[in-house]
Amino acid sequence: MRRRLLTLLLAPLVGAALLAAPAATAAPPGPPDVYRPVRGPAAPAEYRYLQKTLPGQSIPRHAHENAAVQARRLPAVGGRWKSLGPTNIGGRIVSLALDPRRADTVYAAAASGGVWRSTDAGQTFTSVWPDGWTQAMGAVATGPDGTLYAGTGEPNPGGGSITYEGTGLYRSTDGGAHWRPIGLRDSGAIGAITVDPADPRRIYVAAAGSLYNGGGDRGVYRSDDGGGTWRRVLAGENAFTGATEVFVQGRRLYAVLWDHRRTPGLRTYGGVGSGVFRSDDGGDTWERLGGGLPSRGPDVGRIGLAVAGERLYAIVNRTSGPFEGFYTSTDGGDNWSRTPADDRLTGSQSSFGWWFGKVWADPRDARHLHVAGVPLMTSKDAGATWTYDDTTIHVDQHAMVWDPRRPGRVYLGNDGGVYRSDANGDGGWVKARHEPYTQLYSVAISPQDTSRISGGAQDNGSLRSWSGERFNEYLGGDGEENLIDPTDVNTVFACYQYGNCFRSTDGGDTLAYFADRTVFQRRNWFTPVVFDPRDPKVLYYGSEVLNRSTDGGVTWRAISPDLSGGPGPDPIYTNYGTITSIAPASDGRTVYAGTDDGRVWVTKDLGATWTKLAEGRPWVTRVVVDPADPDRVWTTHSGYRAGSPLAHVYGSTDGGKRWTDLSGNLPDAPVNDLVTGRGHTLYLGTDQGVFVSVAPSPAGGRQWFRLGRGMPAVPVDDIEYDAGHRRLVAATFGRGFYELTTP
Repeated sequence: MRRRLLTLLLAPLVGAALLAAPAATAAPPGPPDVYRPVRGPAAPAEYRYLQKTLPGQSIPRHAHENAAVQARRLPAVGGRWKSLGPTNIGGRIVSLALDPRRADTVYAAAASGGVWRSTDAGQTFTSVWPDGWTQAMGAVATGPDGTLYAGTGEPNPGGGSITYEGTGLYRSTDGGAHWRPIGLRDSGAIGAITVDPADPRRIYVAAAGSLYNGGGDRGVYRSDDGGGTWRRVLAGENAFTGATEVFVQGRRLYAVLWDHRRTPGLRTYGGVGSGVFRSDDGGDTWERLGGGLPSRGPDVGRIGLAVAGERLYAIVNRTSGPFEGFYTSTDGGDNWSRTPADDRLTGSQSSFGWWFGKVWADPRDARHLHVAGVPLMTSKDAGATWTYDDTTIHVDQHAMVWDPRRPGRVYLGNDGGVYRSDANGDGGWVKARHEPYTQLYSVAISPQDTSRISGGAQDNGSLRSWSGERFNEYLGGDGEENLIDPTDVNTVFACYQYGNCFRSTDGGDTLAYFADRTVFQRRNWFTPVVFDPRDPKVLYYGSEVLNRSTDGGVTWRAISPDLSGGPGPDPIYTNYGTITSIAPASDGRTVYAGTDDGRVWVTKDLGATWTKLAEGRPWVTRVVVDPADPDRVWTTHSGYRAGSPLAHVYGSTDGGKRWTDLSGNLPDAPVNDLVTGRGHTLYLGTDQGVFVSVAPSPAGGRQWFRLGRGMPAVPVDDIEYDAGHRRLVAATFGRGFYELTTP
């Protein structure tokens, strides 16, 4: 399906011929507009940012880091987590570097999965980053002496997806075996690291800064003593101007600055501070380059730059996201010319050029270029014409590096992981075989067969473990809700974004689209679908109303009014005001529901009447009802808050008439999921890992412990519990699936 989605994206721009391209996965039945949300203005993953904020409040400075410190202070209990993969799917790679002293050794920075090393030319990768440190990465680089540098915090903001901030710059002198921090702790995100090839102690860093808060360490920094001390040599025009690129050519430097800011009600990914800058004295003084580049102004968005001697290339996107133009210079940046319009290049940026912002020039042929976009764009005539190949590599490109030891060898990083080409990047791409850093949104397991795991992955679709020896993708897009029928492992459900859901009775080999049979005006990016605990033929599906099916998801009817407060005020993002969690009780009549605007509801008569139990809370991430007692219920909530701590877990023993704050000593971080274990044990999946409380009742669940050892410090979006086998399985956003055996 990914190929079909890419074809549909580019077809209006490059001609009807592309529509004839065969799909990698059969197109689902239903109207063509079922595909429209996949790459619209809200992509990628718009909901994740709003989920983790409060109305009118941005994410506080250092919120994620402070919560991590709180989490580490809690004692750990339980056994050891075991990684379950996938190892063959991969995930978003934001930066690549080669080891100058070790042939075929490649370093890769995973967006939320740490730093990885391959010693076999990109075939297999192993982690070389401490599991207990932040896993959010922005850049990786090596110096001529082999020293390895890593910059934390992802600099490529999604439309509203959470890009976790980092904790500064780090250095390793032994290939990643040991690391030490070397400053720029308040940089938020680091976009690039460049070591002067003539002096390994001179380092330049492009600090993008916090996406959510102004100020801090942002701009271009230089160290002349290997990172011992730092001096900002290029500051931005305002508090939200950061640096994304820095290039060194002797005493001449080039840098790219970018204005970017995200608040709950505003996304401004460009501005007067955005531009290309040059220094001819090692960074002491700078000038903004014009000479044909877009003039300084509010509509100048993210810029990607490549430097090949006196020849320079720049791709410019508008603040709103679409492509603005491609520019070339043959005199070191004094004068620029805009290349002729090319629909393929324009279409490659879709409506979110701020997700990319990269140009790469072949070091052996300055007229041979690649540009990051949804597909990888290629030019062999200095940008005059462009081609792309959408059949062999994953979409959404972010990183590239040429191997000077192997003429024609290129490594590529994108949302699908690491690829290698031995044909200058003009095809012949081979995907890494082992790269266990997949970003997962969900997990589904089966009590009938513990080897069966499925889950939704960021830009890697819905994955399953049971078709062949390795995980494979059986539904494209961004994988969202996945379900496995607890009584029939061959009956499965899978969705991609905005509630586009399918059912299968043969384990996912064939899929039947059913979302068009539900009632909806709005559907969240992650639309909930759940089984009734008494009968898996009964399912619930949440839009702004609650839908119910009694025939295994074939037909549906609405059993509620709009349970939200209505659509949000933003005319672009109208898919809010939706149900985000559904909890049917074991009595066959009681159903609870939570919404993205903090409301909790219950019906005791299968939808004939509804009672509002709570409102004004943060985004409801989960409502859970006790399997043995329809009146015992818990809710979990997302959102970072500035100031006083925020309640993230509530419990009730009387059907929601009275609630108790159960957050206790939890770190001040979003709680994404809750499941119940034996004896009212509660397990939580949070942005800071998994926690457990063994209190005998909801009212007593105030003491929390970190659960298990061996899981990296990575967000956990979803957890599932199999009581019969005493196994807890977690979907992490950056390191794949993990499993732990509970007491």
